[in-house]
Amino acid sequence: MKPLVPTLAAEMNGDRTMPTIRAEPLTAKAFAPFGDVLDATGDFRLINAGLCQRYHDRARLDFGAKGRAGISIFQAEPRALPYVFDLIERHPEGSQAFLPMTADPFLVIVALDPADAPRAFLTNGGQGINLYRGTWHGVLTPLAAPGRFAVVDRIGQSPNLEEHRYTEPWTVLAP
Repeated sequence: MKPLVPTLAAEMNGDRTMPTIRAEPLTAKAFAPFGDVLDATGDFRLINAGLCQRYHDRARLDFGAKGRAGISIFQAEPRALPYVFDLIERHPEGSQAFLPMTADPFLVIVALDPADAPRAFLTNGGQGINLYRGTWHGVLTPLAAPGRFAVVDRIGQSPNLEEHRYTEPWTVLAP
């Protein structure tokens, strides 16, 4: 069994080393400090005359006192592993859920704090995520075209984006 902490290594990039992390499979237990895994597993109830399984109340959505829920469609450029990044962001005013509109895996990068080593998770193609309010995360990183997602997040007047750039980029390796 793999450890739940990221495996840190150094990868040669020309004449310098770059910190690396290895993507791990997305599981509810490993992702719990950062948010919810949205998938059709576990308990359900039948609805629609027994023709539909409802996996009820899968995410802790949070839009704050002055926000409301909004649904947007994101179309992101596909990336590949190994993947190099130096930017993480967070939304201090509300949660943010990403629901892929295709059955393709995507990469999820998260950190408890910018001073901590980030972690990378790889979805299985049938999972979405909900990031808790204030969770530091990488940009949307689909691994296949078209990179289309429904995103449920906070709509409001107050600023809801903070960004952090690492002084050195990180590389995410395949599991």
